[in-house]
Formats: sequence, structure tokens, C-alpha cells
Amino acid sequence: MATASVAFKSREDHRKQIELEEARKAGLAPAEVDEDGKEINPHIPQYMSSAPWYLNSERPSLKHQRKWKSDPNYTKSWYDRGAKIFQADKYRKGACQNCGAMTHDAKACMERPRRVGAKWTNKHIAPDEKVETFELDYDGKRDRWNGYDASTYSLVIERYEARDEARRKFLKEQQFKKLEKNNNQDEDGDGEGVAGEGGDSDEDVDEDRVDEAKVDESKQMDFAKVEKRVRTTGGGSTGTVRNLRIREDTAKYLLNLDVNSAHYDPKTRSMREDPLPDADPNEKFYLGDNQYRNSGQALEFKQMNIHSWEAFDKGQDIHMQAAPSQAELLYKNYQVIKEKLKSQTKDTILEKYGNAATEEEIPRELLLGQSEKEVEYDRAGRIIKGQEMALPKSKYEEDVYINNHTTVWGSWWRDHQWGYKCCKQLIRNSYCTGAAGIEAAEAASDLMKANIARKEAGEEAPPVEDKKVATWGTDIPDDLVLDEKLLAKSLKKEDERRKEEKDERKRKYNVKWNDEVTQEDMEAYRMKRVHHDDPMKDFL
Repeated sequence: MATASVAFKSREDHRKQIELEEARKAGLAPAEVDEDGKEINPHIPQYMSSAPWYLNSERPSLKHQRKWKSDPNYTKSWYDRGAKIFQADKYRKGACQNCGAMTHDAKACMERPRRVGAKWTNKHIAPDEKVETFELDYDGKRDRWNGYDASTYSLVIERYEARDEARRKFLKEQQFKKLEKNNNQDEDGDGEGVAGEGGDSDEDVDEDRVDEAKVDESKQMDFAKVEKRVRTTGGGSTGTVRNLRIREDTAKYLLNLDVNSAHYDPKTRSMREDPLPDADPNEKFYLGDNQYRNSGQALEFKQMNIHSWEAFDKGQDIHMQAAPSQAELLYKNYQVIKEKLKSQTKDTILEKYGNAATEEEIPRELLLGQSEKEVEYDRAGRIIKGQEMALPKSKYEEDVYINNHTTVWGSWWRDHQWGYKCCKQLIRNSYCTGAAGIEAAEAASDLMKANIARKEAGEEAPPVEDKKVATWGTDIPDDLVLDEKLLAKSLKKEDERRKEEKDERKRKYNVKWNDEVTQEDMEAYRMKRVHHDDPMKDFL
């Protein structure tokens, strides 16, 4: 006998359970019943999902396999929309500060934000909404039409009926207008008969148009047919796609039956190369998938993708798949800015250098260096008749001499450097030194060459005569004799003069000025003067 596996607290509980089952078999104890009051078959194991065929079981025995929810409206219950339960007269503590309802707070309030909320005005308190909480079963959670009010569909039916009625009314008015027009044209009886026949023909024409419309709808039905995709590049067998193929078009693989022609991939239905490369391009309607991928909007889409990748690499927050509209707008702005910058660069270059491709013709005298003007010269080259041709000038300054030069910069060349021919200087903004500068430069170069040659020959430089030099490098004449006493007196007087300059309060009112300067005074001034280039000036 198979029994349900139950966990007992003690051996005594286990023994009692066994005695109870034996008593039930003997008929001494009542049978076990379920929630519905029906007897449970003890021969069916409680852990089995389905009973064996030899057991007389009319229903599942496990609890989770029965319909244990007794509520018949369990899957049909839905929220009562718009229902109100209580209307307050004044603001209550804990209610919404905006409208005054107790069923929500100010953050979840769906009413327009008031300038002054109901908490402070205590007016126009909104009623409390009916808040329901109920549980849905498996079918109720997945029911698309749960809570749908079927009575609202009557509005859709009324709208369509009103449209059909307006169409019928319009057609009837058109027929009446046609009859009135025919009656006015034909006033006699024969004319009326003809008009009647014309009206019948108009009705026949309308009926034909209706039939044609029906035929067109039947043709378009195949277009609107939705088919499942099975094992395609679109992805699995779950999606749907419309049948966009027109049956009159010739298949790609039938355009050229040559085995060595363009390859056709049956899985993706693509033929990348041109199946008829030698045919007349004006007669071909299919040039291969690569032609379509590299032209038209496909090429623009590819360029937009490339632009979004490059912009993302450079740090911009742009993604073609996540925000395609933003990516397209940024790409258009980029194209506009690029064209603007390109045109600005072009205008700058044209403004600076001109445009040789303009429609203005170049003058003949500039193009060939010739003209039809007649000029006669004598044997000496002087003009007898006519006017001498003016030489064309450029937009740059010509024959402008600066810094006393008589030639322009670049009129002389030496050692891979440009210079002035008049003074043979290589510095652009130098002052012209004339022939003296040329001689000095040549003498300096000769001396430098002589020194180099002497150094190479190992000769020593000739000794230079020592000159008696005064203080701080000034030359003293040979016949100059300084008195030591007068020099000491001049040094003392120079020190007093410097003290007076530092402290002006010691200067007297009656100043006696002597402009006689002796050689001793000059030597004292030279000795006391501060030389800023002297490295030992701070130690004096």
C-alpha cells in the first residue's frame, strides 16, 4: 500500500496514524474527506500527479491540482473606475496637500497643482477614491480584455453608421443633381427620355466602379496577408512579415541562367553582384544588391552610422540604435556646419588669391604679351609714334627702399642667404652702410681667414703693446700727468657730493657752482662711479 509521505513529530503520532488507517480499512472509522466533503481514495498516492489506469479516480487527489479558489468572479473582477467613497467638507490630517483626498499623497496626486493647496485654503476638497486590492489568478493576469466595458463599443458602431449614412446621403444628392441637370438641358419629352436613359447609364457606371473597387480589394488582399518567418535572417519563427513580393517580377536567379554568373544565396534571397553586367544599363531594372547598398538612402544611412561611431569615440553621447532621431539630427547639423566651414574657407582663399576660373576673360595683352597698338621707334630706341606700353604692376609694393638702401632685399645672394646688393648685408632690417660697410666686411673676412690660416699653421699671434689704461678701461693720453694730492682732494670732494645727493636736507641755500673740471676730478668720478656690469660691485 502506498501512502503519502508525512513528517511526524514523534513515534506515538506515527503509531496513531497507522491504527487510524487500519480502522478505516475495517470500516470502524470514518473515511477521510477533502474540502468539498468528498471521500479521498486511500489507494491513490498523494504524491502522484495522475492516478494509474487501474484505480477508479475521477479527479486529481493533490490540493494544488484542484480548483481551490471558490470565488466565481475571481478572474472577472476589476477596478471600479471613477468611484468615490466619501466627500469631506474640510481638510483632514494626513490627506493630500493639493486636493485634500485621503487616498493618496501630494506626490501621487493626478489633479492640476493648485496655486494654494487645499491644506491651506480648506476649500474644494476632492472626494476620496475607491481603492481596491484583489488578487488575480493566472488567466486573470493575462486577460487582455479584463475590465473592458463592452458598452463602449457602441460608440464605435455609431461612428461607423454615421459615416455610412453620410456617404449614402452624399451619393443621393449627387444623383439628384445629375437628374436636375439633365432635365434642364432637355425640356421636351424626347429629351426627358434621353435624360432617363442617361441616368440609368450613370447608375450602371457607379455599379461598375463598385465592382472595380471590389476587384482591387481582392488583389490587395494578398499584399495584406501576414505570414510567419521560419528560419530566416530576420530571426527565428516568431516574428511576422508582410508578403511584399509582386508576382509579375522575375526572380533574381532567373535573370541569368549561366552557372558562372552572379551567385544567388537562397537563404537570404540576395544576389550581391550584377547578374547581367554586359547588358544595356538603360534596359536593366536590377543591378545587384551591392548597387542598392552603395547608393541612395542606404549610403546616407551608412554614413550616418559611421558619423555616430566616430562621435561616440570622441566623447559625445550619441547612439544610432538607442536614439536614432537624435543621431540623425546631429548628423544633419554636422553636415550644415561642415558645408558652412568649407564655403567660408573657399571664400577666404578666393578673396586672398582670386579666382582664375571666373567668367571674366583675361585681357589679351596680359595673356599673350601682345596688343594691336602701333608704336614706332627710331634707331636709338626712342618712340616716334604711339605710346609706350605700360608694364603691369602687381598688388605688392615694388621698388620701395628702406633704411637708406639703394637696392631691394633679395637682390644679393651668398652662402644660401639673401641680402642687399648695395651694402652686401644679410640682415633684413639693417641700415645701409654703403661701400664702407663692404670694405669693413671684406677686411673682417680677410682677418678671419688669416687667423684661421695662422691657427692651422701653428703660429702664435703677434704680441700686443700694453697701453696704460685708466680706471675702468678708458684710454689715457701719453702726456697725461696726474697730481696725487689733487687726486686725493678730488676723491674727497666726490664723496661729499654723493652724500649731499643722498640727503638733501644738508644742502645749503647759497649754492656755488663751478663748472671747471680737471683731469683729477674726472679720474675721481671714474673711480667712484658704480658699474652695474662689475661682478664685484656689491663688495665695494
